[in-house]
Amino acid sequence: MQQENKMGVMPVNRLIITMSLPMIVSMLVTALYNVVDSVFVARISENALTAVSISFPIQNLMIAISTGTGVGINALLAMNLGRKDFKAVGLVASNGLFLAACSSVIFIVFGLFFTPLYFRSLTTDPEIIQHGCDYLKICSVLCFGLFLQITNDRVLQATGKTIYTMYTQGLGAIINIILDPILIFGLLGFPALGVAGAAWATVIGQIAGMFLSVFFNVTKNHEVKLEIKTFRPHWSTIKSIYAIGVPSIIMASIISVMTFGMNKILMGFTATATAVFGVYSKLMGFVFMPVFGLNNGMIPIISYNYGAQNRLRIKKTITLCAIYATAIMVVGFAIFQIFPQVLLSFFNASEEMMLLGMSALRIISFSFLLAGYSIVSGSVFQALGKGVLSMNVSLIRQLVVLLPLAWIFSRTGNLSLVWLSFPLSDLAAAITCTIFLRGIYQKEIAPLPEGNPV
Repeated sequence: MQQENKMGVMPVNRLIITMSLPMIVSMLVTALYNVVDSVFVARISENALTAVSISFPIQNLMIAISTGTGVGINALLAMNLGRKDFKAVGLVASNGLFLAACSSVIFIVFGLFFTPLYFRSLTTDPEIIQHGCDYLKICSVLCFGLFLQITNDRVLQATGKTIYTMYTQGLGAIINIILDPILIFGLLGFPALGVAGAAWATVIGQIAGMFLSVFFNVTKNHEVKLEIKTFRPHWSTIKSIYAIGVPSIIMASIISVMTFGMNKILMGFTATATAVFGVYSKLMGFVFMPVFGLNNGMIPIISYNYGAQNRLRIKKTITLCAIYATAIMVVGFAIFQIFPQVLLSFFNASEEMMLLGMSALRIISFSFLLAGYSIVSGSVFQALGKGVLSMNVSLIRQLVVLLPLAWIFSRTGNLSLVWLSFPLSDLAAAITCTIFLRGIYQKEIAPLPEGNPV
């Protein structure tokens, strides 16, 4: 029996934990190094922190394209494994790596030629522009490590080998954390590179993680056969990857659009408000990353059992993951409500930043109470090849509700109302998810055979 068949026979609760726990751990480490980056950069100046915060939409766009494509790769691999179509498995993996390489070229060009234009579109402050260009140019030009690591990790996840993705992401994060103070402040004989040092620490960690992920796929992932030497793009496979992946790419890219728009709105108040939003974006990773790790474990389970026609295992997987995600979010909500001052103190917050930040963290964190359910619902849509539904939910949340509300509230001059747009938009998203989930269950899941006991 193939090892990946555990997705069809292992008790669901144990399977979810087995599949998700390594990714939850690795994503928590990733969230940690994202925060550490900003913690050290904040020691340079608040403008340096603002510059890194403004860089986030482009960095998120890289992650959106790589992980969105990875969703298509992951779901197709798992479905074909469930059908025992191993030739299709090899085609999906090989073409996925080809797409990752092509995507990285786009951001290399951006980093070389368009970074200053991007920052000048948001601010006229020369210090913020200089810090931002120093940071983002390095992250963009050397982004191939990010793209190829994420793609290789998705191949490992789809075959049930999630433990190895914990090692790859953990290695990259640890290297980043170690190099951050050394390269930023010039320790151990290295030159002090400032904000550029944070960028170098990031890309070196990503490249190291990429090499380890490739090693694991070559030596441990025998279910997937890559034909690199004889590779030719297989356009029908690429089309199938993007049929699932493009809605996920758009969905994740919407976050970049929202963040860009929110930064424009907040810069109308003060650069400090933009820095606060950047800090929130980093801190929320500790809450959201475990849920994303849970979902990364859930997607191949649902996809595999959908391919294997097993309704009971799909239903139980969805129910348990929704419960776990909501529990994680409730814990995060409590931390943001009780300890906002402690969280902000890690970023060398000024008196103004502390005052604005405590209010922001407490108001925005109300959105956590509904976000876990919405994230799980969106991942169910992706796992069943209905990524366009996830895209629609994200469009409604980020662009139809959040940004317009934030802009309307900003006209009042009351910054607290701008933060309130976050929980209101998550309420709209949760309602939309309920409508979509009910429809897809009745159409796609309910007609399946019960399958083996769960």
